[in-house]
Amino acid sequence: MLVPSRRRLRFEVWIVLGLSLGQSAVYSVVQLLDKMTRAPLAQGTSTLNRSQSTREYFDLTYQLLDIIFALVPVLLVIYFLTDQRQAKAGHDAGSAFRKLGFNFARPGKDLLQGLGLAALIGIPSLGLYAAGRALGITTAIIPSGLDAYWWTVPVLILSALRHAVVEEVIVVGYLLDRFGKFGWSVPLAIFVSAMLRGSYHLYQGFGPFIGNAIMGVVFAWIYTRTRRVMPLVIAHALLDIVAFVGFSLFGKAVGLG
Repeated sequence: MLVPSRRRLRFEVWIVLGLSLGQSAVYSVVQLLDKMTRAPLAQGTSTLNRSQSTREYFDLTYQLLDIIFALVPVLLVIYFLTDQRQAKAGHDAGSAFRKLGFNFARPGKDLLQGLGLAALIGIPSLGLYAAGRALGITTAIIPSGLDAYWWTVPVLILSALRHAVVEEVIVVGYLLDRFGKFGWSVPLAIFVSAMLRGSYHLYQGFGPFIGNAIMGVVFAWIYTRTRRVMPLVIAHALLDIVAFVGFSLFGKAVGLG
């Protein structure tokens, strides 16, 4: 099988990031600068899951379209990571899902690990958010700006799953694979992956940048040990579901974003 050159892989990574979280990171930096030049960060707000129309079913349509199209770069990554020759021969070893550990091969263990990671990350994150607000380096985070409709909670759950899949598959599974092929050391690969994760949260302030960067280090380190992205997806989804749905139902801004 012809192995892509490092130069080709670098172009591939830039394309993937330009279509997904790299683009988000650029916008996030610009949004942070915009907020900082308007007023102190403590006076700013960051609203996630914004309403996109005052008309209920058009808003639902926009929300679902956003979720669907956000997953397209994940499909692109799966395509890039799939060993086409082995896949055509019917060998499961060529599957990107197996390579990333993004499957249901061990549902019980993945679920338990996901629950543990959610607790490990979620509880300290609340303290970091409170500290960031007190220090004036974090905006007020509103996890859901959607109006109350019959579809609000299901859409917020789908949104949480979208964020979990996109971030963990691309920022952890895909990038660590490609960074390894660049010849990078594991610590460097983990550092760059974590900094990217933090950077696309900068629009929320410096506190979320730090918190998500730490989360990125923990998640990437665990992935290097397990080679399974599924527990990370489960943990991330649980964190966002609690934040998004909890805020929507109880109106209290507690969550990551």
